[in-house]
Amino acid sequence: MDTPEGAELCFPQLLNSSCRKPMPLQSDGMLVLILLSFISLLTAALNMLVIISISHFRQLHSPTNLLLLSLAVSDLLVGLLLMPVDILLTEACWFLGDLMCALYYVVDFIITSSSVGNMVLISIDRYLAICDPLHYTTRVTMDRTKICVCLCWICSILYNSLILQDFLRQPDSQNSCYGECVVVLNHITGNVDFVFTFIGPITVIIVLYMRVFVVAVTQARAMRSHIAAVTLHRPVAVTAKKSEMKAARTLGVVVVVFLICFCPYYSPSLIGEEIEDSSSSSTFVVWLLYFNSCLNPVIYAFFYPWFRKSIKLIVTLKILQPDSCDTKIL
Repeated sequence: MDTPEGAELCFPQLLNSSCRKPMPLQSDGMLVLILLSFISLLTAALNMLVIISISHFRQLHSPTNLLLLSLAVSDLLVGLLLMPVDILLTEACWFLGDLMCALYYVVDFIITSSSVGNMVLISIDRYLAICDPLHYTTRVTMDRTKICVCLCWICSILYNSLILQDFLRQPDSQNSCYGECVVVLNHITGNVDFVFTFIGPITVIIVLYMRVFVVAVTQARAMRSHIAAVTLHRPVAVTAKKSEMKAARTLGVVVVVFLICFCPYYSPSLIGEEIEDSSSSSTFVVWLLYFNSCLNPVIYAFFYPWFRKSIKLIVTLKILQPDSCDTKIL
């Protein structure tokens, strides 16, 4: 490896095989680092609020909120673990060795795919709640939901361990020099991951949410027609129309945000190239994928009034009062 004169090496004792240290940050680079650190803290804080809210208040112990809790746990790990380590990968040499490099990427893939799996479970839950409300309470119970959440995490662990088995055997096989941490999915494993982590989940989410939207609009129109026939009051139609638009916006945000955050990362699979995760890959693409974990609590929780109320109780430390877990939130 040719090294320019005066360049600092990650491992000076390995002159011919060491990576060069990243250049010191300029003012623009420092601003980017501060922004990424802020996003990491914000992601952790938002998801921690969701976890505390659902875990503490008994009134929020429901199958739907259990799915939100599982999603918040995976997204919290993104903010606490994946984002800080990615900053390290971008701005410094990797000194933790091949074993920790392999462990990091396995955990990375597991957390990301479990987050997607939780989103699919949430879409199924909402589909059953809207399209089959009479049987929802008997079909969707806390015990069944717990089993689904556990299966989601177990399948994520098994699946990612399988597609990364070659990488686990030789973690340094794709490194061009010492001081680098890289994982590359070849064409076959990249396509498999593309189908199971992106195409499959987004297809399920779109199909179910489109069905939910159609049923919601049909119910709203039926209610609007019924009320209009009974009361002959025109403003009712406006209210119903607003509810239809709100449902459309909410469902649209879920799908569009997922596509915006995941499409750039999986775009190499669309054109037949390998997917590479490393310090040299696009920081923007990786962080856009991670940023979905910051937006998830906004999309899935901030739409609920109970979350805003629970935030006030948490911030003001009223949850420390006796019997605060029985506070009326809904």
